[in-house]
Amino acid sequence: MRILFVGNSFTSNNNLPKLLKDLAGARGIEVEHKIISAGGASLRQHLNAGKALDAIANGGYDVVVLQEQSTLPIKSPDRFRESARDFHEAIAAAGARTAFYLTWARSNAPETQQALTDAYTGAASELGGTLIPVGMVWERFLAAHDKPVLHESDNSHPTPAGSYLGACVFLIALLEADPVGIDVPVKGLDAETAALVQQAAWDICNDLI
Repeated sequence: MRILFVGNSFTSNNNLPKLLKDLAGARGIEVEHKIISAGGASLRQHLNAGKALDAIANGGYDVVVLQEQSTLPIKSPDRFRESARDFHEAIAAAGARTAFYLTWARSNAPETQQALTDAYTGAASELGGTLIPVGMVWERFLAAHDKPVLHESDNSHPTPAGSYLGACVFLIALLEADPVGIDVPVKGLDAETAALVQQAAWDICNDLI
């Protein structure tokens, strides 16, 4: 599967696409990926820059993953939906599938998760896109586990464990594969922690999806 990721540091930190590629490879699924990322970028900024649209039109991708700036769907859900529609139009014209990377609330503002969830699920429903419910899984994981820590000390960005949990959710929701028992070393995680994250992702996703 050829996947284009469009987003910012929530996608590029800890190289989430590479984590997904390694998980998928362990299940016999070959993933090729490209990231178009800029720090703090919104989808509208990516649209205006043009690089993502060129890649969509000419890259031969199967799936394009859209990740909005982390707080914009909370503050301006209408702007997010407009950008999502514009991207989806280009993605559909290229014969690819749209996927939405539903991100997580900041650790000092957990009450904002519902607004993120509503914005992303609404866009996926309206446009027929695939929802990757990472933020929803984070929310349930944090309610049940003190460790591993998912947020960096800035209350926003993902730790290696946070990105790995996200990659497991991508494997389940996008590639329809089970991460439990995959034995691929992960930088910054011991095997026991990786196994805990895999199982939690699988259990929570099966409850959500």
